Amino acid sequence: MSSKLAAVLIASPSAPAVDASLLADAAAALPDGSLRVLREGVAAEIILRAGEPEAVRSALAAAIAGRPVDLAVLPAEGRRKRLLIADMDSTFIEQECIDELAEAFGLAAEIAPITQRAMRGEIAFEPALRERAALFRGRAPEAAVAQILRDRVTFTPGGRAAVATMRAAGVYAALVSGGFTSFTAPVAAHLGFDENRGNVLETEDGRLTGLLREPVLGSEAKVTALDDLLGRRGLTRADAVAIGDGANDIPMLKAAGLGVAFRAKPAVAAVADVRIDHGDLTALLYLQGYAADEIRDA
Repeated sequence: MSSKLAAVLIASPSAPAVDASLLADAAAALPDGSLRVLREGVAAEIILRAGEPEAVRSALAAAIAGRPVDLAVLPAEGRRKRLLIADMDSTFIEQECIDELAEAFGLAAEIAPITQRAMRGEIAFEPALRERAALFRGRAPEAAVAQILRDRVTFTPGGRAAVATMRAAGVYAALVSGGFTSFTAPVAAHLGFDENRGNVLETEDGRLTGLLREPVLGSEAKVTALDDLLGRRGLTRADAVAIGDGANDIPMLKAAGLGVAFRAKPAVAAVADVRIDHGDLTALLYLQGYAADEIRDA
């Protein structure tokens, strides 16, 4: 028997394409649904008492074809999650911190191509990270990290509001990154996450040794972190929403009750429950049925 569904339409707040024309076309495509605007011009949902997800998706995709709008079709029950587990680089911030660190040390030409291949899933994440870390041997990180955080790191729009709104609703929020704790800790604090996890670059006398503290937090370790966070709260995987963009996020996205690929590499978008290409990080809220009057200003 088919289940109650929520079809969600999301646009960028800077290009609010969920307008009256689009809503009329969407309602005509799903005449048995109940339409609710979540944020004027930006997000709306259509609740269907029954339906087959692929049929609903196909009908809506045809109705909105060519418009800059993300589309998700989800089970209507259990949409509001109780744990957020999020990637950092190119997700909650707009940079890859390891590449910024490489730029500061004059190593961009060697490191950036490895990063891109790893994020696309062309090479395994953990050995690629060790290879890049080894190139930092002998470098002094403190001033470089401070400069990058001050001058180069920019936060993805909607991130602070998404975290603040979910935490106000009782959600536990964890930033879990394959990047480095020297970045995850200040980024998590700025965005309002409850905790952060990442990899530790080993130092000796204030200089990098080129080694990572074991165990390395890679793709499978993200799933381990997810299960640990859930277990500590008596929750199940169905209670979690995960978001990321790179190949090392795939196991985490597949394990969570709702896996969101955010402006992601093709291999990631192909396996996630939802892909967000147009919306900002407030898309996390609309997917769960939060409306504009529930969103906290961060």
